[in-house]
This record gives sequence, C-alpha cells and structure tokens, in this order.
Amino acid sequence: MVEQNSEIILTILLIRNRVFISLKFMRVIDTTTFFEENMIMDIRFNILNPYVDKFIVCESLFTHSGNRKKINFNLNDYPKFKDKIIHLVLEKDPDNLIKKDNLSTQEKRLNSILRIKAQRNYITNSLNEFSPEDYIIHSDNDEIPNLEKFDLGMVKKKFVIFNQQIFYYKLNLSLPRLNWFGSKACKLKYLRSIDFLRNIKNREYSFFRIDTLFSDKKQNSVELVKNGGWHFSNLKTYEELEKKYLNDENHAEYELQKSSIKKIKDNVERKVIPYNYQAKKNSPDRFNETILTKVDTATLPEYIRNNISIFKEWIIE
Repeated sequence: MVEQNSEIILTILLIRNRVFISLKFMRVIDTTTFFEENMIMDIRFNILNPYVDKFIVCESLFTHSGNRKKINFNLNDYPKFKDKIIHLVLEKDPDNLIKKDNLSTQEKRLNSILRIKAQRNYITNSLNEFSPEDYIIHSDNDEIPNLEKFDLGMVKKKFVIFNQQIFYYKLNLSLPRLNWFGSKACKLKYLRSIDFLRNIKNREYSFFRIDTLFSDKKQNSVELVKNGGWHFSNLKTYEELEKKYLNDENHAEYELQKSSIKKIKDNVERKVIPYNYQAKKNSPDRFNETILTKVDTATLPEYIRNNISIFKEWIIE
C-alpha cells in the first residue's frame, strides 16, 4: 500500500514538473511602436514587467505624416528594464506610398496607414530568436493589457484580444460606454505579421462561417478578455498634443479642422474630445463632442495606485 501511494505521489510530482517546465519555457514578448511617449512607456514597462520576458520597441525615422524625425527612444531612460528591451529603428519610408503633389485628406490618411503598417511589421523581423510557443503581445504603447489576473499560459484559443477601458488627458478621466480592443496576443506559431494580429476582428466567428476561410481578419479561435487593460490616450501637455495630432494617423483631419493649442487646452479643461467614436467615419456626426467622465482610481493598474503621488499631475481630484 505504501509503495502504491509512493508511485501516485511520484506521478503527481512528475506531472507538476512537466507543467512547470512547460510554463517556464513559454516566454511573453511585449511589442509596441514609439514616437516620443516617454512617460507612458515608463508606465507600460512598470505595469507589464512582472509578466513580460522581453519588450520590443520599434521606432521609425519618419512620423506617420511623413516628416523626418530624430531617434527619441533612449534605453538609458529606463535603467530598470534595460536588459529586457530590444529597440528597433526603421530607417526608410514604405515604397508603396502615394507620391504626388496636393494629396487629398484620404490619400494622406492612406499614406499614414502604410507607414504604420510598415513600422509594425518591422517588429516581425526581430522575432526569429523566440520559440513558436512564446506569446507575442502587440498594441500601441498607450494600450496596456491587464495581466495582473490573466494568465496567457492557460489560454486554449489561438488569439487573445483585450477589452480595455479608454482614458483621455488624465489617468482617471474615462470615455464611458466604449469597448476598446487595443492589445492583442497569440503564440508566435500563429503570427503571420504584427499587422495581421492587429487587424483581427474583435469577436470570435463560428466554425461554420465559410467566409472565415477567406479572411485573415475573421478568426474562429478567439478569447476576449474582460477588464483587459487600459488605453491611456493623449496623456501629454498641450504642446505635445498638438505635435502628436500634426504627425499621427489622423493628422489630415486635425489640419482640416484648423485646430490649435488654444482649442486643445479648451477641450482638456472642459473634459471633452472633439469627435464621436460611435459615429461612422464619413458621418457628419463624427466631429461632435464627447463628454469624458471622472472614474475612481481603484480601476487603475496596481503600479499607478501604489504611486499616486508620482502621478498627481495626471489625476483629477
């Protein structure tokens, strides 16, 4: 009887060891792009550090509007995470840009999208050192997945999409009633490109949907994570916000609206954003204002909750 029990215990220990070994060798790689968001990158690193094995940050020598820029990311700004960070630099503009004088608003946006796609996909070239079983997370640097209570090692589906709460201007100023699907993840063996991962639809389609056979965007093995993180959008000074708006994907719309630092300051002080996420892109309601709502800091990541004094400038009392 004792010998039999010993065999059972040994079997259990072996099973545990296999699980342990399996989890130990599954690494998590967080990937993102960078313009000049030093504070939000520091927040991202601190929040994700306990759960992430490597951070890959891709920076381009060109803004999304096509202006040449200097390298802004500096490893020495993040000494605590220096050994975990891989910094990539994309040195050229895409070859397939629309090149002509007097680009339309739509053509400017298309060129921005091509630049964003090229910057994201440049990350794919740096993943050869990782295992097919390693998890790749991708999102903009202000879209931070919540891994505090979610274990990627337990996921059975091919793709993971994080449903995140969106914040504007301040860490606790939220855009209500909006599901924001920013961060997405999968094992490297399922990753075709970073842009492919980013563009997967934010839902799981039935296995009986024939159209999934012909679409990369429609997937039938997707896990949606509730309370999946935080999108800290536009956490910048007025001057930094104007610089961002003139250089990001929607720069043509900003120019069309003839906005200014004065208008930006007015929007922040009134706690509004000058567009409507619920409206379709070509709708006349697209540029209707949306009112933001103050939320309890208890909804914020543990790192921010534990360092409220550091971020008091970015929190509404």
